[in-house]
Amino acid sequence: MRIGVPTEIKNNEFRVGLVPSSVRELTARGHDVVVQAGAGAGIFADDAAYEKAGAQILPTADAVFDAADMIVKVKEPQAVEYRRLKPHQILFTYLHLAPDPEQAQGLMQSGATAIAYETVTDSAGGLPLLAPMSEVAGRLAIEAAAIALRRPTGGRGVLMGGVPGVRPAKVVVLGGGVVGTHAARMAAGLGAEVSIIDRSLPRLRQLDELFKGRVRTLASTLDTVETEVLGADVVVGAVLIAGASAPKLVRRDMLAQMKRGAVLVDVSIDQGGCFETSRPTTHADPTFEVDGIIHYCVANMPGAVPTTSAQALNNATLPFVLKLADKGLAALDDPHLAAGVNVHGGRITHPAVAASLGFGHAPAERFALAAA
Repeated sequence: MRIGVPTEIKNNEFRVGLVPSSVRELTARGHDVVVQAGAGAGIFADDAAYEKAGAQILPTADAVFDAADMIVKVKEPQAVEYRRLKPHQILFTYLHLAPDPEQAQGLMQSGATAIAYETVTDSAGGLPLLAPMSEVAGRLAIEAAAIALRRPTGGRGVLMGGVPGVRPAKVVVLGGGVVGTHAARMAAGLGAEVSIIDRSLPRLRQLDELFKGRVRTLASTLDTVETEVLGADVVVGAVLIAGASAPKLVRRDMLAQMKRGAVLVDVSIDQGGCFETSRPTTHADPTFEVDGIIHYCVANMPGAVPTTSAQALNNATLPFVLKLADKGLAALDDPHLAAGVNVHGGRITHPAVAASLGFGHAPAERFALAAA
């Protein structure tokens, strides 16, 4: 198979779909890899490093898309990218289609098979290709909150860990999954007063054991969420329903009752956001204010630390890339990889994505038969 790696074009996105070491694994197994010139510049991997790994360097994105059987990216294709896709091609990347009907329509019209990192599963019921970027985003959420809390950036002027004799910031994390756990770990490590809210009692028990009393664990109810949010200096939105839009846990009318200059960090923004007032922002312009509350809603947070993020992502994605390269669509006999298929044959194939978009979806047999 010929695998194509275009340069990412989303605002301030410096990651790359395949790092040179991943290219070497593919070429060692007899596959061809074409990489757009400069695609690895954001992680300081020059074209010579890719050529040494066995890749062919092509001058433009058009050339990469024209040459490839499978496109491996990081972020969802922008309009100019999904218009380049062809029916025989596989696209393997983050998609986050639930809040993005325009992209969904574009992928359906392309006829390509689009496999989303964020809905690939594992035998434990986890999301192995979402986890590494969730780890990064959870940690970055606290760094971003600490900066946004500063008075020159519009925040309350509160130091995350306080100082002796002065209370630290109160941080509330909505969701006890991978993002929430890493956000809580960072915040607690800085000395903040941290609470995690989650619906799962078994998960709360795990978190209580993990943090050994350094983080409060609270069962999610409307009263609990409202009480904790209204008293918080920082709220991290870290809820996820695989493939579906994030639930709105903080309403617009709650903002007026919050502390002035408090910070909301919406890590769920890729799935539409869990705060009613959220809208996607960029690294170039990361925050905005609503009713005196600072919102940080950058949709590609790990892109700010691409050297770490790209390697962490490739550690997780490479086994699946190799499987797809070796077998093509026949690799969808793996039910965990098949769970990643969001678009095939001009139809939405993931039920949660289809429900969020209000589209009908094709049954699983549709692409299973195509792979046979």
